[in-house]
Amino acid sequence: MAIEDYKNIIHRCFRCGYCKFTHDCSYLGFNCPVYNKYRMETYSPGGMMWLIYASLVKKEIEWTEHISEILYSCTMCGNCVEQCRFKFSEDLVNILKAAKEEVVETRIVPPMVGRFLTNVYTYGNSYKEPREERGNWAEGIKIKQYEKGDEFLYYVGCVGSYDTTSKRAAKALGEVLSESGLSFGILGDKEICDGNEVDMLGEKGLFEFLRDNNTQMFKELGVKKIVTLSPHSYNAMKNSYSNDFEVLHYTQLLRDLIKGGKLDVSNGLNAKVTYHDPCFLGRYNNEYSAPREILSAIPGIEMVEMERNKENAFCCGGGGGNFYTDMMGGGTDSPSRIRVKEAHDTGANILAVACPICMMMLVDAVKTEELEEELVVEDISEIVKKSL
Repeated sequence: MAIEDYKNIIHRCFRCGYCKFTHDCSYLGFNCPVYNKYRMETYSPGGMMWLIYASLVKKEIEWTEHISEILYSCTMCGNCVEQCRFKFSEDLVNILKAAKEEVVETRIVPPMVGRFLTNVYTYGNSYKEPREERGNWAEGIKIKQYEKGDEFLYYVGCVGSYDTTSKRAAKALGEVLSESGLSFGILGDKEICDGNEVDMLGEKGLFEFLRDNNTQMFKELGVKKIVTLSPHSYNAMKNSYSNDFEVLHYTQLLRDLIKGGKLDVSNGLNAKVTYHDPCFLGRYNNEYSAPREILSAIPGIEMVEMERNKENAFCCGGGGGNFYTDMMGGGTDSPSRIRVKEAHDTGANILAVACPICMMMLVDAVKTEELEEELVVEDISEIVKKSL
């Protein structure tokens, strides 16, 4: 839908502002990561709606580079959808995405956003890395290329393929899946971006190009089931690709493999663990139980929850392409630093994640907060590997 189609909802929305808070949990404060950082109404969901309405709908003010930077600071975390108390809540992230689509088509996007989109189109990834090096993360471990007849395609994604920290999770999951005896393979240098962040940044044409090329390749390879490392890939493929494929996030698959006796985690792990809910696994796809079931199945792990968890979890700040564009910048009030301090406050010594973007953001935040001796960020696949 075009931004014009949402004008009545937008007009009602910017008069409210209820969604920037946290509700239905003991935490009293601001749960919108952008508003929490800037503490200016302009940066709240309602404030962004006002700017969208005044400029893109009513044409009463000129769209400027600064307004564009405000819009693109949104991580698309979905907290506003979760906290909205009115019937149009599900439209909120769609409005923000529609606004970005219009900006991409008719106006100037922030330079880092333009660079992100150009890199994905040119190189198939935002990092501007060679396509032929996409599968290098798997060097040293026995993981084969996907072949017709394999039960699962293991789709890694851009961050897991290229980010130095997140490669740990990609490799650990590959080794755990191999240990289970699962029939699977990877695409290696044939893999291209899933497009989730491209979609969230408003480049509809590029997203459709990536989606269609991936879909065609999957069909030619005879893919029926896909397991993704990233919740962002999972979200795109589950909700915006064709329904010709069954798509699982890896925590759903590992949970089932453990329950089915295909993975023996009885070795256990003596650790106090808190879990960070990724926005695109939790709020977008309502999967809160699978990661917790895995951690609870491992002997020796003591699970502790952060005050903000599940639907009220605080975003790490990396969504909507912000892991690359960094539209919110650093500082002590950056979402990732706030989140690792919340994890540290639980007394946990492991902050478990189930998303390579969250992993990258939170590992950096632990270093910045100088908490390396007290708190380590580990992907759930790494924790499972240790317990085998």
